[in-house]
Amino acid sequence: MPSVVETYEVCVVGAGHAGCEAALACARLGLETILFTISIESIAMMPCNPNIGGSSKGHLVREVDALGGQMGIAIDHTFIQSKMLNQSKGPAVHSLRAQADKAEYSRFMRRTLEQTDHLTLRQAEVTEFIVTDGIIKGVKTYSGATYYCKAVVLCTGTYLRARCLYGEVIHETGPNGLQAARRLSDSLKNHGVELFRFKTGTPARIDRRSIDFSKMEEQLGDARVVPFSFTTDPEEVQIEQVSCWLTYTNDKTHEIIRDNLHRSPLFSGMIEGTGPRYCPSIEDKVVKFADKNRHQVFIEPEGLSTNEMYVGGMSSSLPEDVQYQMYRTVPGLEHAKIVRNAYAIEYDCINPRQLKPSLEFKAIRGCFSAGQFNGSSGYEEAAGQGLIAGINAAMYIKGQEPLILDRSQAYIGVLIDDLVTKENTEPYRMMTSRAEYRLILRQDNADLRLSRIGYEIGLISKERYDAVVKKEALIAKEVERISHVAVGASEKVQTLLQEHQSVPLKTGTTLAELMRRPELCYEDLEELDLNRLALPYDVIEQVNIHVKYDGYIKRQMKQVAQFKKLEHKKLPEHFDYHQVKSLRTEAIQKLNLYQPSSVGQASRISGVSPADISVLLVYLEQMKYRNG
Repeated sequence: MPSVVETYEVCVVGAGHAGCEAALACARLGLETILFTISIESIAMMPCNPNIGGSSKGHLVREVDALGGQMGIAIDHTFIQSKMLNQSKGPAVHSLRAQADKAEYSRFMRRTLEQTDHLTLRQAEVTEFIVTDGIIKGVKTYSGATYYCKAVVLCTGTYLRARCLYGEVIHETGPNGLQAARRLSDSLKNHGVELFRFKTGTPARIDRRSIDFSKMEEQLGDARVVPFSFTTDPEEVQIEQVSCWLTYTNDKTHEIIRDNLHRSPLFSGMIEGTGPRYCPSIEDKVVKFADKNRHQVFIEPEGLSTNEMYVGGMSSSLPEDVQYQMYRTVPGLEHAKIVRNAYAIEYDCINPRQLKPSLEFKAIRGCFSAGQFNGSSGYEEAAGQGLIAGINAAMYIKGQEPLILDRSQAYIGVLIDDLVTKENTEPYRMMTSRAEYRLILRQDNADLRLSRIGYEIGLISKERYDAVVKKEALIAKEVERISHVAVGASEKVQTLLQEHQSVPLKTGTTLAELMRRPELCYEDLEELDLNRLALPYDVIEQVNIHVKYDGYIKRQMKQVAQFKKLEHKKLPEHFDYHQVKSLRTEAIQKLNLYQPSSVGQASRISGVSPADISVLLVYLEQMKYRNG
């Protein structure tokens, strides 16, 4: 029986958050793209937490949007509650987080894919790679069909050889009971790809009707919602929001867990994979934080058309009977009815040091990789990688230079650099503390940082980019203007300062100097500024930040300039570092293993010391001199 043979320019394997962004990027750049998924119903599925964004993750979503991605637009259309986190802290760590209607989010993304030109959806399991002389040529599916292509983007998430566990129960399935991909791992190994075994977990889902909310603390959304996408009209997201709820575990909960640890696959040895340190199961929390007599539990709705409630903070792989016992010790959950058990999931992923900073495999040209398959965690981390992998697959086919965002340009750059440079022995999670230049990588300025790149690539329209250029000009002009608006120590001024509990003036100053006081902002000084123009909120926000943090921002920009010097010093590809005399043995081993693209990247490899970097810099200068 003859098999099907088709030809596309790009094959994207997996339709989770990484696969959706990768496929949309390729198709929008004009490449004929096919997106494979084991189940059409699992497109952009949220198998765990029902939200998008959060601390540092909100930055990633904003950056995906600024580059021309889809996640921010999708959540703006399907959220049911929104909050700006960390508002009591500085703007560098402000992060947007929205509860999603999970089913609607998936439907919205599916409609977007189906309506995108040059993009074909295909429900099929990819089982084999076609590689010739180290170059990807196509893929084969379980049915025997062959799809030839010029580039492949792997976004398999947690599906490769996946199995779900709780207690003694093992299901050989992917998340939410969906079919696992059982065959592709062997093909990857045959082509020299090194695989790891990681695990993650998810809490139970509880029937809303069995919850007593009177024993919990209500968690409301923001009175004024800020959209994720810079293209969304803020007025369109001012909707009636649903509530989330906060409760706590207690000594009784912890006693039940401790008494049954021997029945948890995490502690019995049934689970092989390494789990995420920053999103531990409730068993891990009880063991590792034995001094804590309670842990937060967030009860979050999964959508408007379901009674399922997500029990955030209590992921577990304990047996079903223990789950009932422990959940029912939590205030408000005494009569809880479980709709879906909590479970752990194990899956195959790669050691990401096999990837270039472009997310292309070093050993397989034209093959790119993104998402949890790269050893990361989270929907947002997946979307950021998927967008970059999709863009670079397109750049590879077009014969253009890949897009590589460095650590001073974007959280996405930090994420990818950490993955391909550092030793990751557990699922990677993005955090603001990982970004050394976070004051200039704020979520509020993602459009100013990255829209030009999105426009030059071809994912941002000229109209949208022109609007960003206009915004940038308005900010600069207003910062300059208020720096020269004089303010004297008049009675009117002193009264206003007193109203805001600010120290009276002894001599004249400027509006900008007054704004630098912590208790004052641009809006507070309106009555002192007779020539003020009506400016959009997002411009005013930037003016406030630029003036208040001017000194800190300038200092960080100097640090970035130093960082760029090392990033721009490129290292040769496929280089044998034994040739560099005076390098320590460990540094030689690590540099040969990772093959960094720049001195900057080399400096971040564990085992490469500052002294080794000095040796490298001397060697490069000698080579430059010898080569004239």
